[in-house]
Amino acid sequence: MNDPSTHWDNVFASKEPAETSWFQDDPTLSLALLDEWAHSSGSLIDIGAGSSRLAERLLDAGWRDISLLDVSAEALALTRRRLGDSSENLTFVNADVRHWTPSRHYDVWHDRAVLHFLVDAADCDHYVAAALRALSPGGILVIATFAADGPDQCSGLPVRRYGVDDLVKMFGPHFSLEDSRREEHVTPLGTVQPFTWVVLRRR
Repeated sequence: MNDPSTHWDNVFASKEPAETSWFQDDPTLSLALLDEWAHSSGSLIDIGAGSSRLAERLLDAGWRDISLLDVSAEALALTRRRLGDSSENLTFVNADVRHWTPSRHYDVWHDRAVLHFLVDAADCDHYVAAALRALSPGGILVIATFAADGPDQCSGLPVRRYGVDDLVKMFGPHFSLEDSRREEHVTPLGTVQPFTWVVLRRR
């Protein structure tokens, strides 16, 4: 994924959100895990936010310190347009997480879209380093990736698949496992995509 911004700008410019395989009208499991393991008075960054409905659901739930990071400016623009005046309550970060250095701390790092696209070890290492730098001590990671029996590519790109143990090992001794789930996401075309979810706490 040498120039992901071009790829993802094209995806979001050429498809309606509900036409993408990852679309969820209601991000039920994200919200359930955030409700259980975090608090709306905290700060949250959504990595690979795309045009997800999560932002407005969080605003409805009382969250006020929300940052949306995506490599695609087109995706973030879609969210701005959809939310209208409510988007003023969000911070938009147009960046490639592989090269991004956080400038502040967050209580929650949420990612349902990015990690499984990082197939190079160096990119994964930078992702973990960014999460370490971004999260306050005691903060949590809520991460979903394609499961071990999930698809081996998405949107024309190769992906890396994970089990719970793989993710725990990847994030190493700086994080402890609090929760894990399996989700079988049904795409708009009716295809089932297994996901592995983990909640990890920053030590």
